[in-house]
Amino acid sequence: MKNAFHKLYGSMPACTTEAPGRVNLIGEHTDYNGGFVLPTLIPQKTLVSLSPRTDRKVHLATMDRDGSIRRFHYYLGEETAQDGWGDYVQGLTWLWAREGQPIQGFDALISSHVPMGAGLSSSAALLVAFSRALRQAFSLDLDDVQIALLCQRVENEFVGARVGIMDQMAISLGDHNHALFLDTRDLSSRRIPLPWDKMDLFVINSGVRHRLMEGGGYNSRRSECEEATHLLNVKQLRDIEAPHRLTGLPDLYQKRARHVVTENQRVLDAVQALESGDMKRLGQLMRESHTSMRDDYEVSVPEIDILVEEALREPQVFGARLTGGGFGGSIVGICEPKQALSVASRIVERASQRFDETPTILVPEPS
Repeated sequence: MKNAFHKLYGSMPACTTEAPGRVNLIGEHTDYNGGFVLPTLIPQKTLVSLSPRTDRKVHLATMDRDGSIRRFHYYLGEETAQDGWGDYVQGLTWLWAREGQPIQGFDALISSHVPMGAGLSSSAALLVAFSRALRQAFSLDLDDVQIALLCQRVENEFVGARVGIMDQMAISLGDHNHALFLDTRDLSSRRIPLPWDKMDLFVINSGVRHRLMEGGGYNSRRSECEEATHLLNVKQLRDIEAPHRLTGLPDLYQKRARHVVTENQRVLDAVQALESGDMKRLGQLMRESHTSMRDDYEVSVPEIDILVEEALREPQVFGARLTGGGFGGSIVGICEPKQALSVASRIVERASQRFDETPTILVPEPS
């Protein structure tokens, strides 16, 4: 990475930072409703090498896995969304200027192994990694929570994706041996140890690439939740603790709200299951979560459903579900210890015979 930077810009970078992707064990579409989430980190990372300049120009480059380079440049104060990867960096400098963060132009190189469109938060990994680089290069006084909040605002206010705070907080605060139990209303969090002696984790990318802005599906779900809160006369769906309070809502809003309300309770139950080492209970909660996302929130797709079905055919699998915003992406599952790679290999082999895309194992990383 440093040598590639030197080849591009003629000097070594002032700093190199990184941020991993994340997988959400349970708690989907609850974060923008003030609810609970339970994500953990994945091995794949985004790296950013960066050096300050003495002018207002920003030189960006991304290095693909085959070593090829794509370039982009702009001037601070002239940020314009162009519906591409450069929007995330432009959004950062645009927002940080509005917030009074003292930065100048810079040269940067980005390399990411977090798959795009897989529901594993490649955009948040890029934003957090880049924020860490800017913080270090310009000696900015920003803590990890402040970075997470600013990164969320970039997606909301500049990119146009009305994402919640889960991804940015998980990537800023999480680690690989814990799940992060996060209350998205007050941003309080607690690390829950993952009992690796009782479970193993697998993540499979369906090959159906999702994009939160495509077709407006993600944003429309958020709008539907907001309409449900208006009809229920509450601030957020987090304020509803039991599904029976949803009776009387129009069917569409009742389904959306029912998913959020029941999903919040599933997260609380999942924390208890993890802490007590009850993997069967955790697996059952994951199965129920997928059913709710498929039927009530309607964000699954046939390829994802097939992967979950094939996962649940494996006797060593406790549970599996769609992870991420939906409309494609990946599944996450838990199984008996040290069985994840063999289990995931069989799931991929069978699922690939049932649909046209080519699913791939992301966690554990095949050797």
